[in-house]
Amino acid sequence: MNRLEQLALQARYNQWMNDRLYQAATRLPVAALQQDNGAFFGSLFGTLNHIVVADTLWLQRFGQHPASFAALLPLQAIAAPTSLNGLLFDQLPALAARRQLLDEVIIRLCSELEDSDLDQPLAYHNTRGIAQRKNFNALLLHFFNHQTHHRGQATTLLSQLGEDVGVTDLIALIDDIPEA
Repeated sequence: MNRLEQLALQARYNQWMNDRLYQAATRLPVAALQQDNGAFFGSLFGTLNHIVVADTLWLQRFGQHPASFAALLPLQAIAAPTSLNGLLFDQLPALAARRQLLDEVIIRLCSELEDSDLDQPLAYHNTRGIAQRKNFNALLLHFFNHQTHHRGQATTLLSQLGEDVGVTDLIALIDDIPEA
């Protein structure tokens, strides 16, 4: 499996897991979603919101890549979040709609990537305004790893709230290879 195939797999996994998380979250009462459970971002809603905030920031940064990916054009109409924990929406359906949009953008982005794009450096400013310049492939790996990290927290919060997300392992999306 080459790098592009790995990123496409990560994008599919991202969308699959987000669908599972949001389906489970919709079964909870609003008070449970908003309940501060001592997680990094307080509540399940705060955690889901943070993933959307971070994904938005990263995807908008990826829009600065020299390849000018068409998949990222829809993000030009979205205001950049100003805080990693600032709430973008106060209701789950609106947050879920943004999540779905981002997941579609991520899938399209990964389908547009060329292997040579991955070796390009990406210049951007972090949330503190400090200029950065890093390898694009490494940033994409960080992007997907960050999502997985916080989705792990979200699945724990869901479990504490009595909701079982079911299988969460990437292996569920990896095809079996037939024996020769």
